[in-house]
Amino acid sequence: MRVYLDVCCLNRPFDDLTQERIQFESDAVLAILSRCQAGKWALVSSEAVELELNKTRDNDKLKKIFALLSMAEEKLKLNEAVVSRSLEFQKNGIKPMDSLHLAVAEISKVDVLLTTDDVFLRNTIRMNLNITVANPVTWYMEVMRNEWQHGN
Repeated sequence: MRVYLDVCCLNRPFDDLTQERIQFESDAVLAILSRCQAGKWALVSSEAVELELNKTRDNDKLKKIFALLSMAEEKLKLNEAVVSRSLEFQKNGIKPMDSLHLAVAEISKVDVLLTTDDVFLRNTIRMNLNITVANPVTWYMEVMRNEWQHGN
């Protein structure tokens, strides 16, 4: 399974973990990354992730995020097709950076794009996409439930 984490997800383990929701999302992101590191799933990144991360001013946080990204098996490239699809998404209310993540992940046939951004997630629900977009907690719980039910 190819898993794409947007920058919100990559930041989550380094956010304020005193809030329950942030703690749950952080735990889910770390569990997903653990499965990627173990070779059960493939972490996929992109030039869009790096482009967005270049706006981060906290160098310590940035180093930690790039350490997580070092386990990515693939870095997707931005190209004309991605930019074109991104512009279509923007017409549907998706913010520019989110639209780049969505376009590169969809065109590259990633299995799931995970985000903790509620607005982004809500906007994708009403769209006809060729990719699953989900919150890491709900997605991970669903995948685990399916594995337990099928004895995997």
